[in-house]
Amino acid sequence: MSKINSAIHEIHYMDTLASRDQWVNRIHPLVKLVLTVGYIAVLVSFHKYDIAGTAGMAVYPIAVFLLADLSFADSLKRLKIVLPLVCFIGIFNPFFDKNYFLVNDIRVSAGILSMITLIMKGVFSVLASYLLVATTSIDHLCYAFRMLHIPKPVVTQFMLMYRYITVLLEETDRITQAYMLRAPHQNGIHFKAWGSLAGQLLLRSVDRANEVYESMLLRGYQGDFRYMKSRMVFRGKDLLYFLFWAAVFLLFRFCPVILVIGSLFGGF
Repeated sequence: MSKINSAIHEIHYMDTLASRDQWVNRIHPLVKLVLTVGYIAVLVSFHKYDIAGTAGMAVYPIAVFLLADLSFADSLKRLKIVLPLVCFIGIFNPFFDKNYFLVNDIRVSAGILSMITLIMKGVFSVLASYLLVATTSIDHLCYAFRMLHIPKPVVTQFMLMYRYITVLLEETDRITQAYMLRAPHQNGIHFKAWGSLAGQLLLRSVDRANEVYESMLLRGYQGDFRYMKSRMVFRGKDLLYFLFWAAVFLLFRFCPVILVIGSLFGGF
């Protein structure tokens, strides 16, 4: 499978995950969106040396992975490009932060603590965003944006960009296959053909994009997602889900839960 086909397959796979009939998938999209944003906001608010508090916030992605019946290994495989970049951000902290702490007469580098904390914040934030996308379709996500009164042109641009990425990749795959069939013994596309192929890709993508947009209009799309109001009803379980996780976030933010649990088992 080529890289283009692999990218198209990944997009369709994420759409399949978001359309499953799982309990978390049926939670109102506005609740999941607000919880994800709130989770990331609480997560980044921890002090750069607070490893215990930051580690406690892992309870949310772990619980949602279990509730949504998602594979953690598959998520790591799909985030293999993003996660190393996130981890790379804090790798220089030990060289710049020369402070240290004394824990039971053991000298602990503050730079290493801040590096671990920063890596955990990045990894947990990426996983929370992945869980939102894996349990919420693009239509439901845009509906939640509109409920937050995000301007209609911004939401429409976001949705069409997502739709047109697949269109662009499919047209690129067709043009690449057609070129390879006409030049079977050539390694890659010759630089002399780059200009003409890019022009053909642009024209064909625009035509396909217009067809996609016209199909959306025929199905009643007006930018307000009014057709979803009857299906996406805010229920009692949505409110309970939101209140439960909001209470958990506040508890882990203002109470050292990990340290309390550790002290019960003889920690320090």
